[in-house]
Amino acid sequence: MTFSLVARCAETGMFGVAISSSSPAVAARCSYARAGVGAVASQNVTDPSLGPLTLDLMEQGMTANEAIAEVVARGRFIDYRQVLAVDVAGVTSIHSGPNSLGIWTQAEGTDVASGGNLLANDGVPQAIVDGFTGAKGHLGDRLIAAMRAGLAAGGEAGPVHSAGMMIVDKVSWPVADLRCDWTEDCPIENISTAWEIYKPQLEAYIQRALDPRQAPSYGVPGDE
Repeated sequence: MTFSLVARCAETGMFGVAISSSSPAVAARCSYARAGVGAVASQNVTDPSLGPLTLDLMEQGMTANEAIAEVVARGRFIDYRQVLAVDVAGVTSIHSGPNSLGIWTQAEGTDVASGGNLLANDGVPQAIVDGFTGAKGHLGDRLIAAMRAGLAAGGEAGPVHSAGMMIVDKVSWPVADLRCDWTEDCPIENISTAWEIYKPQLEAYIQRALDPRQAPSYGVPGDE
């Protein structure tokens, strides 16, 4: 019921996850990223514990391949799970259990991995990877481009209703964590609109957290 990608920006070291599903609030259950460590999507009959576990293993020094192998060894009902990871070196790894739902498949490229289940066709993850690698600009722009490419290639077999995009950089919290938990419209376009608004303010929100004395104005009445 989901298609997603995990990705690393080779120029900045940022990591990101983007995801969409017919299920509600997919990003709240399936998206994980940690600055300086990597990004993970845990999906298909979701076990939310697998995302933090994969990140912990990579933070301890495992590659994405090693971490996914360990998750497969430890995970319960792992034949039902899809787990995608990218590590600090840009290495990617994917586990797709044989009990994944419907049409399921995966694809990998430099600094990016994509997977999905209950897909309209088996070309969707490759279209997502191609959309990411062919896009330019900020990591967030490339994540949006990739998700749009996946949707254009067919996306999920039915309509999607939720989506999310998470980006981490040099601080301990996500520098962007945008979600559409339910809509009858296109959740990917909702996230795109939110990103267009948020992107110019991203650095200001980081600055406000690090040193509010140097923070730019909020631009609201009473804020000088």
